[in-house]
Amino acid sequence: MLRSRFFKIVGAITIMNIIARLLGFAREVTIGYQYGTSFRADSIITAFTIPNFLYVVIGGAITTAFISVYSKLNASSRNDFVQTLFSYLSVGIGGLTVVFIIFPTFWMNLFFSGMSEEALALTSKLFIVTAPATFFLVVSMLLTGLHNVHENYRLSTFTSLAFNGIYFIIGFGLTPFLMEYSYSLGATLGSLSMFIILVYQIKRQQLMPLQFKAKKLPEIKRFARLALPLVLGGATMQFYLIIQRIYAARMEEGAIAAINYASKMTQFPQGVLMASVTTVIYPLLAKAAGENDVGKLRDTYQKGFRLLTLTLLPASLFMLMYAKEIITFIFQYGHFSEESTNMTYPLLQVFSLSVFSLALNTYVTRFFYALEHTLLPNVLNIISVFGVNILVITLTIDHFGVKAIAFGTVVSTIVNMALLIIFGKTRLDLALCSRRSAVNLGLFSLAAAGMLWLLSNVSANSVFLPLLIGGIATLVIIWAGMKFVKE
Repeated sequence: MLRSRFFKIVGAITIMNIIARLLGFAREVTIGYQYGTSFRADSIITAFTIPNFLYVVIGGAITTAFISVYSKLNASSRNDFVQTLFSYLSVGIGGLTVVFIIFPTFWMNLFFSGMSEEALALTSKLFIVTAPATFFLVVSMLLTGLHNVHENYRLSTFTSLAFNGIYFIIGFGLTPFLMEYSYSLGATLGSLSMFIILVYQIKRQQLMPLQFKAKKLPEIKRFARLALPLVLGGATMQFYLIIQRIYAARMEEGAIAAINYASKMTQFPQGVLMASVTTVIYPLLAKAAGENDVGKLRDTYQKGFRLLTLTLLPASLFMLMYAKEIITFIFQYGHFSEESTNMTYPLLQVFSLSVFSLALNTYVTRFFYALEHTLLPNVLNIISVFGVNILVITLTIDHFGVKAIAFGTVVSTIVNMALLIIFGKTRLDLALCSRRSAVNLGLFSLAAAGMLWLLSNVSANSVFLPLLIGGIATLVIIWAGMKFVKE
């Protein structure tokens, strides 16, 4: 019964995550349609970089640390903990948001000074409109953690859907009137709707009264000890995005947009699955860790790895072999020209090689966090992002140009994955799979690669037909893997 309920919840959340991701992806497609790989597209994308960075980094750390601490508190301590944390976070992030609005040019020059003067000026103006989204998104992540720990998984996922939906509708719909500013306004109003829904449901379900309170609580210190390493860890992962855009800003016009379009394509499959699984699984992991249920942790670890392999490897192979057709079919309309396609699809080919390693890094790191081993994965992240990643880009950028940015991501995520797996075994005594399972998954991967390679070499006069054949084949491969590849 419990297993059935788990999969029903994961299924519902997966559907909402797919819709949310599709709306977010539709936004990128419309930006491509309306602005192609022009400096205006670069500015629209760059203006949301810092709010999104803080949303994912600080917000993700807050949710993870909050669930870990809150789930171990008794009922009498929970209200004070949530209200105090809500107060501190609102004041801190609110103050930072005000600074963003007052000094937009400083922040854009700090990170993206390589952009042209025209692009930098437009980006600074757009950032003023986008900056308020920082407050609503980050604080919403605390409220999301509260809902998740009370098993309101569908609600917290729905708010993400609402955010992406409003962001897309306003961004696309108001472009004839507001031009580039429509997307900045969409980001802020979408995040505001997310915040309002979460607050309203907390009051409606009477989870607790949300009010400003500042108490000296040992739980706040414990939360900070957990959250700060998580912020660092999340920051190093998200710095992939920042580093990509910093290097791309120094290159030809449209490089930022091309990198963004390609990376968004690879984020979609692993993002949908990882968001769906971790939304449900992390509270369960925290509970299992609190109860010291080692068997349950090991079983979950291996099942999750098997699921990731059977779904994400075929998806990444599909993107690798059909990259040009994918970009042509999805993006090549309006101002997104054949030249834009030729700039973007080679990046997608390279980025596709990082889909599995990025997902597995996130997955394995969750187990370290659940067991409150936060330092080691963060050190490994720092080495990978700021060491391996930048080194690869620096050594190859003169030869490969913008593709070197993608190569840096691929190599560093694979190195990070290998290190996390090794230390997961030696420090946590968690093995990803048995030898038999490894052989089965290896044979499955080789068969999937061979089948998709053969199909991708079949000539056709249209773009849609090869994509349809390759997409159906990928789904069949995933289905066959789930059904026949045993543990």
